[in-house]
This record gives sequence, C-alpha cells and structure tokens, in this order.
Amino acid sequence: MSKRLIKIAVGLLAGVSVNAVVIAQDMGEVVVQAQRVVKKTIGHTASGVPIEDISLSYGVSTKGLDLSSSAGAAELQKRVASAAQAACKELSRQYPSSTTTDAECVKGATDKAMVKVNEMIAAAKKSGK
Repeated sequence: MSKRLIKIAVGLLAGVSVNAVVIAQDMGEVVVQAQRVVKKTIGHTASGVPIEDISLSYGVSTKGLDLSSSAGAAELQKRVASAAQAACKELSRQYPSSTTTDAECVKGATDKAMVKVNEMIAAAKKSGK
C-alpha cells in the first residue's frame, strides 16, 4: 500500500469517527466502538508508526425510549449489547487473524458505550423524562 493511500484511509476513518460522535450527541445516540488488534502491520503512518488497531463504530438510537423507566433503560442496554456483538462479528469476519477474541471485543465495546448509556439514564431520571 502506498503511503498516500494509507494517509487517505486514516483521514477517512478519523473523519467518520468524528462525524459519528457529533451525530450521536445531536440525535440522542450512543456510539458503540468495537476494536480488534491485528497480528500483522497493515501499513504505516507518514511518521512511520505502524497501523494495527482496527475499529468499527455503530450508532445506537434512543428514539422511542423513556430512559427514566426501567424498561426503557433495559432496552437501550440491550440495543448497545446487540450493536457491540454485531460490530465485533463484522470485525472478526473482516480480520480473522486478529488477536482479540470475540468476547474481549464485545466486552470492551459494551463497557465503553455503557458509560454514556449510564449518563443518559441518570440524566433522564433526574429530569423525569
């Protein structure tokens, strides 16, 4: 892979990640980001740093959920867990030589997203919505 192509790919991935976070904040979504570590180096940045960590982000909508209720909170947690499983399964399919197991991937993605989920639930309960 040429250095130019790697720069473009890294730039696109960074742009997509930033856009996903901005959209998530505006639309009441939680971003679930699954990550895998690939055994082989897939390229290098312009400064020579190897590119080995692969991630995939899914947005999880809170539309139609009353997060102040137990049922609404449980449904959002279920959606986040499903998104984490789907993202990790896709990464596993695309990068079968990764060193991260499916269980580690799902746990990491779910744990990160649940921080935001818990904040959203607490805010909803505090405001009564």
